[in-house]
Amino acid sequence: MNPTTILIIIAIYFGVLYLISCLTGKDDSNDSFFKANKKSPWFIVAFGMIGATLSGVTFISVPGTVATQQFSYMQMVFGFVAGTFVIAYVLLPIYYKHNVTSIYEYLNIRLGSKTHKVGAFFFLLSRTIGAAFRIFLVALAMQYLIFEEWNVPFFVTVIISILLIWVYTHRAGIKTIVWTDTLQTLFMLLAVGFAIYFINQKLEWSFFEFLKSEELKKYNKILFLDDFKSPLFALKSFLGGVFMAIAMTGIDQDMMQKNLTCKNVKEAQKNMISMIILLVFVNFIFLSLGALLYIYADKFGLSVPIIDGVTRTDLLFPMIAVKSGLGAPLAIVFILGIIAAAYSSADSALTSLTTSYCVDFLDIEKRDKSIQKSLRKKVHIAVSVILVIVVVLFEKVLERSVINGLFTIATYTYGPLLGLFFFGIFTKHKIKESYLSLILICSISVLFSYLLKENSVNWFNGYKFGFELLGLNGLFTFIGLWLIRKKE
Repeated sequence: MNPTTILIIIAIYFGVLYLISCLTGKDDSNDSFFKANKKSPWFIVAFGMIGATLSGVTFISVPGTVATQQFSYMQMVFGFVAGTFVIAYVLLPIYYKHNVTSIYEYLNIRLGSKTHKVGAFFFLLSRTIGAAFRIFLVALAMQYLIFEEWNVPFFVTVIISILLIWVYTHRAGIKTIVWTDTLQTLFMLLAVGFAIYFINQKLEWSFFEFLKSEELKKYNKILFLDDFKSPLFALKSFLGGVFMAIAMTGIDQDMMQKNLTCKNVKEAQKNMISMIILLVFVNFIFLSLGALLYIYADKFGLSVPIIDGVTRTDLLFPMIAVKSGLGAPLAIVFILGIIAAAYSSADSALTSLTTSYCVDFLDIEKRDKSIQKSLRKKVHIAVSVILVIVVVLFEKVLERSVINGLFTIATYTYGPLLGLFFFGIFTKHKIKESYLSLILICSISVLFSYLLKENSVNWFNGYKFGFELLGLNGLFTFIGLWLIRKKE
């Protein structure tokens, strides 16, 4: 499929998103942008959150990890399930009780304004990096499939990618995203289904024959129980999944903002539980696709793409779907799928970053109503520009699979947030607030975590930390807050 055809498909797709934006954005008030007027149907939110949770990182990067990590990612997914129950029955009732717009307002209510600002800062840092990872991935794929042949610089591809998000989110924000995410989740799942069908057809298998095949056994190990020191050890992956779910969903404004558009806490809980049940099945399908991609590549002598001397397993799926002769229908659906996967999380990130900065730092709801809307729009543009800069920088430094890079960064940046929220929820203490002490505690927690990660092999007889390090990071912050608590 030639680049011009791909570009036309993308243009039509974004035309549909813009139409949805026009239909949902008639009311472009801040209440609509931040909360969708609290009228979102829970089942629409649940289906859309599947796409936002998976994102372009899962869509492309998770299949690419199968060659080296097999199906070990499912161990984390099981942890996501446990973490989601904590979100549904511990965190959501708190957010609805206090009727927050930004979830970091809870830190203000519980621990004070300085803790509120520090918590919001760590969200802004975490989500900016996370969103940049996701946008980087789709921009990389678009560069590989389209713009490279036209000699378009990578930074221009990034600008185009983020500009498209801005166009359909700048009016109604989260109200638009609740509905566009539903469409994007549908396209993402269709793309995976089509890919599995066409590749199996080429290999002369049915899906069930694939599941029973000897070739799959090379890739489909789920439980890793033989080496406790390995980052892939089952218990470590499970605990990492629990903490990742709580951190990257439960105390993340991006994901919680969608939940807070539901009418009440009961509907928000139904949304979360139904979403995670579906997510277990969907992740297994993604890993199955990964195995299929490698089996197909082995059989037909295809190599993982290499760009600038770096092996990009993240590009194996795009290469096979679009450039290996499997047909135009798969190529078209894949292109729609990758765009949907990336933008279903990137668009809400742009909205949530705007929301957090407006509410947590500018106190927009306390300002004169005549300037609230224009102020929000200026912040939305500024956040877009910042994301462009960060994504372009990522191109210079990223060499590994993006899914590993994303979760590795998250173990550092989300740890302090875990500690702040857990201290607020599970103790009754106030703290002696000062920006200096809070920043020192959070920074030392991150530093300790980094040192443990880098030196654990030498310090602990070969032990390698996985994503369970996130929980330890949160514990370090919790201990630091305990040390500055007010003794009653």
